[in-house]
Amino acid sequence: MADGHRALRSVVDNVAHVLIGKRHELELALVALGSEGHILIEDVPGVGKTMLAKALAKSIGCSFRRIQFTPDLLPSDVTGVSIFNQKTEEFEYRPGPVMAQIVLADEINRATPKTQSALLESMEERHLTVDGVTYPLPSPFMVMATQNPIEYEGTFPLPEAQLDRFIMRIRLGYPGRDDEVLVLDSQVISHPIEDIGQVIDSEDLHAIHDEVRQIRVDPVLRRYIVDLVAATRNHPDVYLGASPRGSLSLFRTAQAAALMSGRDYVIPDDIKALVEPVLAHRVIMNPAARVRNVQSSSILGEIVQSVPVPGTRVPA
Repeated sequence: MADGHRALRSVVDNVAHVLIGKRHELELALVALGSEGHILIEDVPGVGKTMLAKALAKSIGCSFRRIQFTPDLLPSDVTGVSIFNQKTEEFEYRPGPVMAQIVLADEINRATPKTQSALLESMEERHLTVDGVTYPLPSPFMVMATQNPIEYEGTFPLPEAQLDRFIMRIRLGYPGRDDEVLVLDSQVISHPIEDIGQVIDSEDLHAIHDEVRQIRVDPVLRRYIVDLVAATRNHPDVYLGASPRGSLSLFRTAQAAALMSGRDYVIPDDIKALVEPVLAHRVIMNPAARVRNVQSSSILGEIVQSVPVPGTRVPA
């Protein structure tokens, strides 16, 4: 387990030169990467969402493509098209930008639902179908999507089926005062993204994925995960709770978090720390709760406090 732990930490240290003061968020992104999942980065413009994707791709030596989602973007602009070659008298597939290992779907909620759905098959099944022909996607494959939670004019909210395919949602937030001064200092001459290099490769990442799946999760912790997810479905303020995919996502990310910490087993704290980023975007509040401005993160905080942790005594 030491190799995977060192590899993940080396990527975090490398990307931290670009995204200053956001080490916790970087670790969450690496947990998602180690879990073979996709990330939704939801935050205001200018806090480093695009830089996170670029620095991550450079650090692991993966191909990187950016798709700028706009209302006039077509599904074929994402997946690619089949063009008839008059010389060979056959159709040839021209790959779209989704045929990359790290795909940045920038401002994904600005595209129409039809275009958004072009990513559904690739995110879940790791292949795409164009004109009836199925093409495998490169491995590893990760979609990092961004959206602005403030500006809603001209946007199309992501449907639940799309949100559920993101293994976690991350918010970067504004840097602290000292960290923002460091950001200014680091870009006096050039941007730090130009100076960082590759620290691991695709083979290392495949090895990390194999190690993550070998992390031990005790049966009582598996039941704890299921109890936490089931509690989201039974809460009075929740209209729609997390799906079984949410349970699997919490299970897999807890394994990756344990590897990130240098352990070959999961502890309850691994699970509790991931409940909000993994489940918050999967929980839909009912109308009465939305009127009271109740957030899914606060509901999940209540659930973490109320669901008994394995090995602890329940207060009388």
